[in-house]
Amino acid sequence: MATRPDDGERVLATLRRHIEGRRTVVAAVDERVDRLAGLLSDFVLDGGKRMRPRFALAGWAASRPDAGPAPEEVVTACAALELIQACALVHDDIVDASDTRRGRPTVHRAIESAHRRDGWDGDAARYGVSQAILVGDLALSWADEMFVTSGVDPAALSRALGPWHAMKTEVLSGQMLDILAEASGATDEQTPARVNRFKTAAYTVERPLHIGAELAGATAETIAALRGFGVAVGQAFQLRDDLLGVFGDPEITGKPSGDDLREGKRTLLLARAMTLAPEEDGRFLAGVLGTEPDGPTLERARAVLVDSGAVASVETEIEELTARALDAIASDAISTHGRDVLRDLAEAATRRRA
Repeated sequence: MATRPDDGERVLATLRRHIEGRRTVVAAVDERVDRLAGLLSDFVLDGGKRMRPRFALAGWAASRPDAGPAPEEVVTACAALELIQACALVHDDIVDASDTRRGRPTVHRAIESAHRRDGWDGDAARYGVSQAILVGDLALSWADEMFVTSGVDPAALSRALGPWHAMKTEVLSGQMLDILAEASGATDEQTPARVNRFKTAAYTVERPLHIGAELAGATAETIAALRGFGVAVGQAFQLRDDLLGVFGDPEITGKPSGDDLREGKRTLLLARAMTLAPEEDGRFLAGVLGTEPDGPTLERARAVLVDSGAVASVETEIEELTARALDAIASDAISTHGRDVLRDLAEAATRRRA
C-alpha cells in the first residue's frame, strides 16, 4: 500500500472540514456565490488521486524513526496541497480550453453551461472563464489559509513555509514556460524537460516531500535524499502523463483520446519524435498539433510516435528515472517504513493508467 489505510480518508475528512468552514464565509456574502464555491468543493472532494498530500505525508514518515500515524495537524497541513492542485487544474483547463476533466465538464465549461441554461446576458464562454479564474484563486487562498492555520508547531511551520512558497513560484513559472513553448513552437528537448522539472516534478513530488520532511524536523541528509527521489519520480510521472495524453483510454483518463495533440502540447515525447522520425513524419506531427484530428489522422500520429522509437525511448527513461529515485532513498537517512511507502508511491506514480 502506498500510504497507511486511513491516510486518504484522513486527508479527505480534513479537506471537507476546511472547505465547509470557508463556505460559511462565502455564503454570508451571497448564496449565489456559494453555489460557485460549491463547484470547487465538488471538484476537490469528489475525485483526484491525492498524490501531493500522500507524498507530503510520506516525506514526514520517511523522516521519523517511529512508524506511528501522522498527527491531525500534520495531515491538515499536507492536505492543503490538494487545494493548490485544484487551483492549478482549474486554471490549466482554462489555458488548454479543455472541455472535460475526470470525465466531467471542466469548471469553466460547467459555469458557461449554467449561464446559457439560465439565459443570462453577455457572453457565456467569457463568463465561465471569468468565474473559473476566481474559483481557482479561491482554492489558492483556501490552501494558504489551511496550511498556516493547520495547528502544526510554529517552528515546524516556519521551516515548511520555505518549500511551500518556492513550490508555488516554481509551478507558475513552469506553466508560463509551457505556454511560451506552445506559442513559440519550441521543438527542442531542453524546454519540455525544464517544464517537467518545475511544473510537475517539483510541484507534484519534490516539494511535497520537502514540506513533509520539514514538518517532521528532518536532517539535511534526509531532505537531500527525499528531494533527489522527488525530482526523479516527478519527471517520470510527467513522462507517463505525456504518454497517456496521446495513448490513454478516455474511459480511464477522463479526457478525450489524443488530447495533448489537440492542445498543441510541446511534450518531451513529441520533441523526441521530431528528432528521431523521418523529416516527412516530423512535418506531419507538427501539422497535427493544435488541430482536431480525425480518427485516421490520430492513428497515424500515434504510429509516428511509436515507429520513430520515441515511445520506447520515453518508456526507458521512465524506468531509468524510477531506478534513480529508488537509489536516492537507499540509505539510513530514510526510515525503513518511509522507504516502503515511497517505493509504493513511485510505483503508483510511474505505472499509472490515468
